[in-house]
Amino acid sequence: MTTVSEDQTSPTILRKVISAAAIGNFVEWFDFAVYGFLATVIASQFFPSESVSLGLLKTFGVFAVAFAMRPLGGIFFGVLGDRLGRKGILSLTILLMACATTLIGLLPTHASIGIAAPILLTLLRCLQGFSAGGEYAGSIAYVMEHSPRNKRGWYGSFIPVSTFTAFASAAALVFVLENTLSAEAMAGWGWRVPFLIAAPLGLIGLYLRWRMEETPAFKAMAAEDKTHNHSPLRETLKSQSRLILRLGAFISLTALSFYTFTTYFATYLQVVGGLTRPGALLVTLIALVFAALFCPVAGALSDRFGRRNTITFVCGWFLLMVIPAFLLASSGQLLLAIPGVLLLAIGALTSNVVTATLMSETFPTRTRYTASAFTYNISYTLFGGTAPLMATWLIDATGNNLAPAIYLMAITLLAAAGGLALRETSRISLMDEAGDDLEAELADYAPQRSLR
Repeated sequence: MTTVSEDQTSPTILRKVISAAAIGNFVEWFDFAVYGFLATVIASQFFPSESVSLGLLKTFGVFAVAFAMRPLGGIFFGVLGDRLGRKGILSLTILLMACATTLIGLLPTHASIGIAAPILLTLLRCLQGFSAGGEYAGSIAYVMEHSPRNKRGWYGSFIPVSTFTAFASAAALVFVLENTLSAEAMAGWGWRVPFLIAAPLGLIGLYLRWRMEETPAFKAMAAEDKTHNHSPLRETLKSQSRLILRLGAFISLTALSFYTFTTYFATYLQVVGGLTRPGALLVTLIALVFAALFCPVAGALSDRFGRRNTITFVCGWFLLMVIPAFLLASSGQLLLAIPGVLLLAIGALTSNVVTATLMSETFPTRTRYTASAFTYNISYTLFGGTAPLMATWLIDATGNNLAPAIYLMAITLLAAAGGLALRETSRISLMDEAGDDLEAELADYAPQRSLR
């Protein structure tokens, strides 16, 4: 079988690949992020209640429900992506996300149509979740299958960069609105602005995605299997189950830390730390910009020291730093809250970067999109989508403001067990032959051996 090595991709093509994948990913996650940063406003508009905590629980409940759709979206888009190619599916995911987000910005509130408002909000959030289920794994696979094997961590890190930048941009926009509009204007129409921006951003992302080329790895597989008569989901569940469990255990920490850091902490800084909403958004914005800037550093270090050493660092960092991070964040002082959130950001960004590479390095081309999307979205549904809800509930149930930190430490132990059960994959080739069992190959792995 003749294949094109991923190491032969030119720097010019790599720049175009990363730009198309990262910008599209930015649009997708900007749309998804604004809901979390507007949680307190959404609670008042769609879930009016005398209890602030009850309104937030309902709002974060809808946040969690949307994640229940992500595994379904991951399977649906993953199977199509493994059968038909990466390019067209990534164009479809961004179109669905932009449409759903724009419609949220046009929704009537509870005051206008009563119970129908939160029902429609939930349905549109589910559509967002379904779309997001096929986005991240597809973007990662697209970049990884173009990247040279000794720099996959570096090149792959730009997808997490685009994700953190999307959250930072959403936080910045909400921060500006909070500081330029009155409370009445913000509640009346200001909260709609970030959602409505999804329409033009979605068109830009769709244009960039549609101009992308298919990946060398998928082309090679398609040339070998011209009928595309394989079943990615069945093959995934049959041959990759142990790898899914191990990788999924580690991604549980990635998911929990990411949404604790990017979404829940803005609320924690307000409710527990006593900061104003603009102050909490400012702290979160600083940490998000920091995370975006340092993702490439984490990617380069992951290439140099390997995936397993990076996993060890991530788990050790969270076990040592999560309590100090929450204590500083709950101090009520802006200058202490910033380093507190940065401590959490270091672990979250490093975990995200190594997860990005592992998602593609762990599975073969035939099932890469399906297996990585399924694993990623199951973990994010169980531990990411529930992060704000669990944190709010744990504090209410225990009366302990450090309860979310203890929960995060417990999940870190689970992640260490799963992540360190994975073999080192930082030097393997992704140009595997269609249909071979990657798990069996990894059992006999030697550093310079290509995956077959």
